[in-house]
Amino acid sequence: MSDPQLLDHEYDGIRELDNPTPQWWWMLFFASVFFSFFYVAYWHGNPDAASVEQTWEMDQVAEFRRVFGTVGELKPDDATVLKMMADPKMMEVAKGIFVSNCAQCHGRDAAGIGGSACPNLTDNLWKNVKVLGDVFNVITNGANNGAMPAWGNRLSQNERVILAAYVATLREHPVPGRAAEGVEVPPWPKVGDAPAK
Repeated sequence: MSDPQLLDHEYDGIRELDNPTPQWWWMLFFASVFFSFFYVAYWHGNPDAASVEQTWEMDQVAEFRRVFGTVGELKPDDATVLKMMADPKMMEVAKGIFVSNCAQCHGRDAAGIGGSACPNLTDNLWKNVKVLGDVFNVITNGANNGAMPAWGNRLSQNERVILAAYVATLREHPVPGRAAEGVEVPPWPKVGDAPAK
């Protein structure tokens, strides 16, 4: 007597086994399909549901709070900016701030985007910066009658301090881009050379 689970179909000496999918698997499958309608309706049709971008922003804020919680309130002085320039972890956070807020004008590599008013930040010629402290001031207050927007009301002081430190490090790695403009700025002081204000 033949095994009832073996089908009559045979190929190259191999017979097919009739082994249907268990009922519990089908129940889970149809429950998932049923659930997906409500899931899609909620996340794509509900104005109160967080978008991917909003979720990312909330996660970013939480990460900034965690990172900044270890350093407290950063002062916008040369000594603090120089200290942040030497902190690789803070520079990674600052790079994220730069890419999120500044790259659309200055470019991801900060070399300036052709045709825009945004200068190359990786060379030694700067239009609105003469000393290290000017970097923070330009980020905070803007420049060139709004061509460079003021970020004082959009970014926290800690974000602006580490962003100033990141921008200050960019001239250490020149990238060909927009033609140099402005006046040559002397090298930044070294850590320990700048007294806290």
